Amino acid sequence: MQPIAVFDLDGTLVDSAPDLHAALDRLMAARALPGFARAEVVAMIGDGAKVLVERALAARGLPFDQPALEAFLEDYGANAAVETAAFPGIREVVADLVRDGWRLAVCTNKPVSPAITLLRELGLAEHFAAIGGGDSYPTRKPDPAHLLATLRDAGGRAEDAVMIGDHHNDMAAARGAGVRPIFAGWGYGPVAMAAGAPIAATPAGLQPLLARLRHG
Repeated sequence: MQPIAVFDLDGTLVDSAPDLHAALDRLMAARALPGFARAEVVAMIGDGAKVLVERALAARGLPFDQPALEAFLEDYGANAAVETAAFPGIREVVADLVRDGWRLAVCTNKPVSPAITLLRELGLAEHFAAIGGGDSYPTRKPDPAHLLATLRDAGGRAEDAVMIGDHHNDMAAARGAGVRPIFAGWGYGPVAMAAGAPIAATPAGLQPLLARLRHG
């Protein structure tokens, strides 16, 4: 069967922190509250938009409210690709994997609409057989059902798949689904989140690890 590489999005394929940061700061400014440092925003990323907004509001002593989430999603959806860019080396890795016969997919806790928009704006969407967002299915990472549903939609199988991500949610989803994990060491999560998974320090370091898993 054709091997399949499933990528997380934020912190793995793309550095989206600048635009998430800007949208959160605008959300805070609309409430006459101070914005955030980049490190604060990076620590909040990984569990989807609702949790991101919950964490941002909590950091300012406020409870979650649905209008805040809706305002954030509208703003971010219109500005998701202003400063966001693929991590250095990602475009080359993606092109090389497709050339080498890999099927590719994205499994992200980001809502699927801005995920698709972002990948299209960056010229990456065409490489992925499926994009499974945080609202595409009844569950999301770390629930392995999210990864398994993405694999199904991509036409892949768990036994032929590798999950690449920078967050413990990615590693937990992979292990629960019976998918081999690789931790993206260039991303937002501390390397302790790898929890024993192989670590690629840079995107270029992915290819030897993937080749080993493919033929090992």
